[in-house]
Amino acid sequence: MNSTTSRRRFLRGTGIALGLPWLESISAFGAEATKSNGAPCRLAVCFTGNGVNPHHWGATMGANGIEFANSLRPLEPLKQKVAVFKGLWNPTTVEGEGGHYPKMNILSGLRVKKTTTDVEVGTTMDQIVAGHCGRETPVPSIVLGTERPSYATDSGFTSIYSAYISWSTPTTPAPKEIFPQQAFDQLFDDGSKRKRDKSILDIVLDDAKGLRTRLSQRDSQKLDEYLSSVREIEQRVEQAEKISQAETGGQGWHPSVKTPTIGRPAAGIPASSEEHLRLMFDILLLAFQMDRTRVATFMLNNDLSNMRFPSLDGVSSGIHELSHHAGDETRLAHYQKVNEFQVKLWAEFLGKMAATNEGERSLLDNSMILLTSSLMDGNAHDSTQLPVVLAGGGGGTIKGGQAYDFSKDPNRKLCRLHLAMMDRMGVRVDHFGDAENALAI
Repeated sequence: MNSTTSRRRFLRGTGIALGLPWLESISAFGAEATKSNGAPCRLAVCFTGNGVNPHHWGATMGANGIEFANSLRPLEPLKQKVAVFKGLWNPTTVEGEGGHYPKMNILSGLRVKKTTTDVEVGTTMDQIVAGHCGRETPVPSIVLGTERPSYATDSGFTSIYSAYISWSTPTTPAPKEIFPQQAFDQLFDDGSKRKRDKSILDIVLDDAKGLRTRLSQRDSQKLDEYLSSVREIEQRVEQAEKISQAETGGQGWHPSVKTPTIGRPAAGIPASSEEHLRLMFDILLLAFQMDRTRVATFMLNNDLSNMRFPSLDGVSSGIHELSHHAGDETRLAHYQKVNEFQVKLWAEFLGKMAATNEGERSLLDNSMILLTSSLMDGNAHDSTQLPVVLAGGGGGTIKGGQAYDFSKDPNRKLCRLHLAMMDRMGVRVDHFGDAENALAI
């Protein structure tokens, strides 16, 4: 582990830096894009809990190109910008134990620790990418959701696992924002947040320096690391101020949207789950359009969620309850309606990205938007293959309209896809999770 990573984790572990920027100083707004004279690549992972109906999920290649199963039909207008993967999974998943929880390693590929206290999953792909791309934007990454974590134990696992897919360290889930107004403010700060950050930094420095005379040699070393990290935060705050005030001038790429196109959301959580989801999608869209961040995760619902969609005709039960349909035709039909509706919401978001022009390509063409779950068959808790759909062109490097079948590939690790996406985001590593070579897409 390099010293920068060590300092960053130590500082975040103190709890004082909660909500502050990452600890790496960043270059000026649009610098990376200006070098290449093109729009940057963006990455988002969208997650839905409780699996899918495997009988109506997937795609095949036919005489006229990709053909979607029923659950993915809402993607039909975008079929040339979508790739569907069959057979990918995380071999490190513990099958037959703990129900949902041990499968929540979707973005790390490492084994979920069986515990009710000292949680551990592994640093996730999105946060590694954010550590690189976050130097170029005001917000390194945004982590969105719609539901709070619950605190219970089941089968020896803590339920905290079901509420997070993004982990900033192996033992620390990235804070997830479920309130639209706060997510909006996190992205489009009026300067008050930076003032608060500066105040916190002043307090931290004064308090930390006052401890030095009472510390052992080992603790003094930790304090030096801590103060060094604080100084890095100071640099980050200063850069954030410059970014907020500067316009990208001269040659190079400019964000397609300069000011928020939606108003600041009302406080609280929308009463309707559909409204909540659409609003969070709109905030994510705006974040990418304005280049406020280039990395995001969005949990449409937690795993084990019983989110309801009253607008769906006849569907009154929650998602988790419906996923355990036990073959009942009515419950299975309702589960299918929910699956299709969630894909429809995702497709609406993708459509708006496709309609955003960024010069030679659209915002969707310049992005990679993954939709997945930690289970394929929610009824059986089966994760021996996972539902994986990738939309977007990765900056012109990914061919859409494809259905890939890796079912018989002995090296069908999901982390190989993560490596391929990380590489397109400028993060080049020899291995990630349990994989050592990228998937060819």
